[in-house]
Amino acid sequence: MKIAAERRKKAEGEKILRGIGVSSGIAIGPAFVIEQGGIPVPEYTLSAGQVEKEVKRFQGAVQKTQKQLGLLKAKAEALPAGADEDVGLLLEAYKGMVSSSRLLRGVEETISEAKLNAEAAVQRQIGVIAAGFASMEDEYLAARADDVREVGARLIRNLLQQKYNPFESAPPSSIFLAEEITPADTALMDPSRVAGFAAVLGGAEGHAAIMARAIGIPALLGVTELIGGVSTGETVIIDGFAGKIILRPTPETLQAYKAQLVKQARETKKLKGLRTMPAVTLDGTLVTVEANLELPRDIDSVLEAGATGVGLLRTEFNFMNRPDLPSEDEQFEVLRDLVKKMEGRPLTVRTLDVGGEKIASALGETLGESINPALGLRAIRLGLRETKLLDAQLGAILRAAAYGPVRILIPMVSSVEQMKQVRERLVAIEKRLQRRGIKVPSALPPLGAMIEIPAAALAADAFSRVCTFFAIGSNDLTQYTLAIDRGDDRVANLYNPYHPAVLRLIELTIAAAWRANIPVSLCGEMAGDPRATALLLGLGLREFSIAPSRLPKIKNEIRSIDLPQAIAFAQEVLKLTDEVAIRALLERGPESMQEAAAARKK
Repeated sequence: MKIAAERRKKAEGEKILRGIGVSSGIAIGPAFVIEQGGIPVPEYTLSAGQVEKEVKRFQGAVQKTQKQLGLLKAKAEALPAGADEDVGLLLEAYKGMVSSSRLLRGVEETISEAKLNAEAAVQRQIGVIAAGFASMEDEYLAARADDVREVGARLIRNLLQQKYNPFESAPPSSIFLAEEITPADTALMDPSRVAGFAAVLGGAEGHAAIMARAIGIPALLGVTELIGGVSTGETVIIDGFAGKIILRPTPETLQAYKAQLVKQARETKKLKGLRTMPAVTLDGTLVTVEANLELPRDIDSVLEAGATGVGLLRTEFNFMNRPDLPSEDEQFEVLRDLVKKMEGRPLTVRTLDVGGEKIASALGETLGESINPALGLRAIRLGLRETKLLDAQLGAILRAAAYGPVRILIPMVSSVEQMKQVRERLVAIEKRLQRRGIKVPSALPPLGAMIEIPAAALAADAFSRVCTFFAIGSNDLTQYTLAIDRGDDRVANLYNPYHPAVLRLIELTIAAAWRANIPVSLCGEMAGDPRATALLLGLGLREFSIAPSRLPKIKNEIRSIDLPQAIAFAQEVLKLTDEVAIRALLERGPESMQEAAAARKK
């Protein structure tokens, strides 16, 4: 943005910006700013029957753009005095342009009368308006032409729904900077080219943050002053530990952070030595440590980390950044290749979970608009409504299970009836494949429920009678228990997986699984937090599924824990009702109990 850029030029030199460190680590590299413009705009003619649908698509992009600008304006209010007013006024002007009757009417008329697609109609109308501003003699008004073009570029980007890769032209070891990094954006990032990323919007438990941790790259979100703060090519440092990004660092700062990188590499090498070592507690209890897998390309990092299997394969990658839906055959081929690479290690495949922040463009019409996407049509609710979608996935998973051990995990279940319906469909699909002579396993794969809605946790005993395993999704369980949008940085400080209510729901679920003698794992971000390891073991958890980058650290933690001590520690944690006290006890760890007991004896 012009005002912010001009201010930055007047204050060249090192500058430190604060944000939410969503993925730890240090990254040093050239900035690669993802601009709003520079997007190739398609142009094509519509048939008469497509016009109404295209106008609605444009109106949807307008609503999305207005929402984005509103979020940015809210962030701008946190800027220092003076800067907040400049940026806020500019964003308010942008919102006014998007709401302009001249712009909206002009685009809709172009779509209807010229039968032109929305992207091309926006570009044409923006060109007319910008030319009008540029021809004015008043310099201030003439400069507004650039602002109009920026609004048009934002509209076009939202119409395209990221069906392009803005990262392809980035040099190796770049640090990506943007207003927002979506899960689809993260899926497009080439790990060989990305050193880290930072964005204005987003929270610590959003899916983009989760994917950053899975890839193992440092990342910051909620960096308010990133707007116009740096240019492509300038050196930046991301400190994911301290939650800060340093623009144009001095030689002294660079040297200090390069020394930290060397230390970080030594620690990583030390932890890698645990790769072939079992995850066994001091008293000899064996614990299963598996990995979460976001994208098939990351399977090598899972195996290199020494995971005993994949505890959660998120299948949304099949649906992202594409205009069409994947076929059963296409999904089967991807899964079969993964099963073969696992070489006998189990692969747990979660069926599609889109909705909320995880939007797949190919499903736009199917999902429709929800007042609250997190509570709307998503996950298994979508699958049981659009059964062709679910059946294609179940068929692909069933066929892949003929090549090695596979488990099927159903997300967002809230009733036993949902699990019964899925099993019925699975049995019917097995018979269909057998009739067609297609290879399937000798027995149906284990079918499990994702326990991530409080209703499912409270009814875990009932679910245990229709499931062969549980997987606790602590991210969504926390979100729904506390009524906190985990992707909203404005309420990020309220998101707390160690809230007493969340811990009790986890305890209930684990206890129900033990009573039913079925396996239970935890695959949320909590599983990758070393502070939680003793607590989870003490609650009875014996299966962890975590980001590959965190696996060595958690395995090291498990090997340092005495299980009887962890059980006593968990009971002490559950006695506490204050969130601050719980966090303090988790920070001190189970060793603090021994120290307190010794002090009492003295």
